[in-house]
Amino acid sequence: MTLRWRLTLFYTALLAALLTAVGVTTLVIMRGNLIASVNSDLSDAYGRFTQVLPSLGLDPSNQVNRDGAGDLRSVRYQFPNYAIQIELLPFYVDGQVGLVDRLAGATSGPQRQQLFDEMKFQRLGSRDSSGIDRAAPIELSEEQLTELIRSPGGQLLLNLHVKEAFREQPTLMRVLVRLAPLAVQPAVLGLPGSNEVLSIVYVGRSLEEIQRTLTNLQNVILLLFLAGLVTAGTGAYLLAGQALRPLQQVQRAAEGIGGQNLTERVPEPSTGDEVQALAGALNSMLGRLEASFEAQRRFTSDASHELRTPVTAISGHASYLLRRTNPDEQQRESLKIIRSESERLTNLIASLLQLARSDSGALVLTREPILSELFLDEIARELMPLARAQKTTLTVGGQEVAFEGDADRLKQVIINLVSNALKAGAGTITLLSQPEENGEQVRLSVRDDGPGIPPDQLERLFDRFYRLEDSRSRDQGGAGLGLSIARSIVEAHGGRIWLESTLGRGTSAHVQLPVGNVPVLDEEDVP
Repeated sequence: MTLRWRLTLFYTALLAALLTAVGVTTLVIMRGNLIASVNSDLSDAYGRFTQVLPSLGLDPSNQVNRDGAGDLRSVRYQFPNYAIQIELLPFYVDGQVGLVDRLAGATSGPQRQQLFDEMKFQRLGSRDSSGIDRAAPIELSEEQLTELIRSPGGQLLLNLHVKEAFREQPTLMRVLVRLAPLAVQPAVLGLPGSNEVLSIVYVGRSLEEIQRTLTNLQNVILLLFLAGLVTAGTGAYLLAGQALRPLQQVQRAAEGIGGQNLTERVPEPSTGDEVQALAGALNSMLGRLEASFEAQRRFTSDASHELRTPVTAISGHASYLLRRTNPDEQQRESLKIIRSESERLTNLIASLLQLARSDSGALVLTREPILSELFLDEIARELMPLARAQKTTLTVGGQEVAFEGDADRLKQVIINLVSNALKAGAGTITLLSQPEENGEQVRLSVRDDGPGIPPDQLERLFDRFYRLEDSRSRDQGGAGLGLSIARSIVEAHGGRIWLESTLGRGTSAHVQLPVGNVPVLDEEDVP
């Protein structure tokens, strides 16, 4: 994954986390505010209900379900949006304090069960409701009832499913449960508290509207989250691309710099940041490399020039002594060795000079149109005597392709590849040409059936002075520079050279070159 995409994903994930936190916080705050509003409304409704309750004329001594006068159905018109239920506990005249004491004194299971059974008997006998299906009243569990009795204010706020009258499915409601003495009838002789009875009052309000509001808010937040995420991802991608553009320019420039163009430099963007510092450091490094390479080239070139004269003199004197004197057999053999080694040194010096010129960019190419198959035929005819001497079959095949190049330099490359195949002991060598890249390039191949080359040494063969000891030796005149020179010539043409080999099956050397400004041949133009 590229740095641009990593930055985009990082900032998008960061914004997603931020939007999620904001959305969740908004929902929690909104829900809390809505629930608080409902709680306040339930408290107000409870207060209004307690004021209306004495006028209803409930009879606390009647412990059976009543029909007719004195029930809560008459308050439905005053509290149309609320579900109300009341349960009277007239036996507990000491109120909540007495219940707390009784509950604290009920230390065993049977004692607690007896207390709850007593309360249940009274609650069932006096239960009345408004807006609630009387066949499915609100019921508190023993744990909830215990919590209600022990609560400091005698109050609970619960979310319960309540079955309203004339509705099939229960409704989720916020229910206020209060345990307190209430006046259920007008005061006797106007004395306050003379008509109070310990009661449990349930006042509930549907949460459907709040749930609908929260759902709509959640959908809006989700849409905003998705829109923000897409916008943020697109913006982060564009901004990351803009921020990394100078770095990409430096990368492309650095990739195009090699041993042939060390004088070039990468652009230094005026950003005043780490990218500009990196470009400056790369240019400084390229300057040092250029100086080092230039010193190496000068040394190679100067040393080769200096060596040519004495080596030529040695070879000439050895030849003179062999022609004009009468040495004995041992002296003649020594002179022949001197002449042979000096000739080898002359070839080595010529190769070093060629490499030095190639490294410095001074290798001059004379480009001209070339017919690939005809070109390979000429090389095959030239090398045929050498191949026959080694009992090697040399053939040419493939397709004729017209391309542009320096025929002499490319001939040197192919001859080097064929010579390597002959030195390896190949029995059959085939020269092939074929078009590549939709006719925009041509590939020249040299295939042999020699012993092959180990895979780990294929690329190393292009290193200078590197040789495979089993196929190239000093006795055969190899110095390990042939493939290096071949690569420099091919790269000067804008092409590439590589080897493919299988141990025991042979080796294929490929040279792929751009066709250049040469028209594609018709079949009539091919000789």
